[in-house]
Amino acid sequence: MSIIESVNNNSNPGLNVLQTDTVGKDEFLKMMIAQLKNQDPLNPLDGTDFTAQLAQFSSLEQLVNMNDQLQNVNTYQASLNNAESVNLIGKEITALGDTIKADGLSVDLMYNLSGNAQKATIKIYDEGGSLVETLEPGSQKEGENSVAWDSNGFATGNYTFEVSATNANGDSIPAYTEIQGRVTGVTFMKGTPYLFVNGQEIPFGKVTLVNEPEV
Repeated sequence: MSIIESVNNNSNPGLNVLQTDTVGKDEFLKMMIAQLKNQDPLNPLDGTDFTAQLAQFSSLEQLVNMNDQLQNVNTYQASLNNAESVNLIGKEITALGDTIKADGLSVDLMYNLSGNAQKATIKIYDEGGSLVETLEPGSQKEGENSVAWDSNGFATGNYTFEVSATNANGDSIPAYTEIQGRVTGVTFMKGTPYLFVNGQEIPFGKVTLVNEPEV
């Protein structure tokens, strides 16, 4: 019988341990020692069972050590991300996103298509979610695309846009909306860096392109 089975069955009167679903390395070792101390001298623990329990302990220790190493890797990666995000201040970036700001001037609506499109449709919504304009630029190439939207006549503020596209066979093509702007600051929330771009908070992980600003 394994240590965990012994604890769950509570068959050893000399071993008083609370039953739990998970035990740590130290608890496992204490239970194994207690089991040896309280075994029946006339019916000692079988050598095979003892070897199996040692193997269980070894496996548990390896898993604990591996978990500690993974936590160290995650901490190191988070530190690298934080440092890299700060270095982006002042840089021009492209990131996944769908929010644009209208100020009466022309606004570039950027998106990436997974294939050549025979037809593309861009819908623009105000902050209340109401559709304010639909653009149909026609056929579009695979990859990065951009369509200018004249925001003159629309209230100043934030808008969102979505893109749908179909190929020559009428099949839908995945389209990913993007935004572009200069990073003016960085904030950290729950260990995740967010970049301030055009008054928005953009997760660092959504950045797809970084450029030096034009002089």
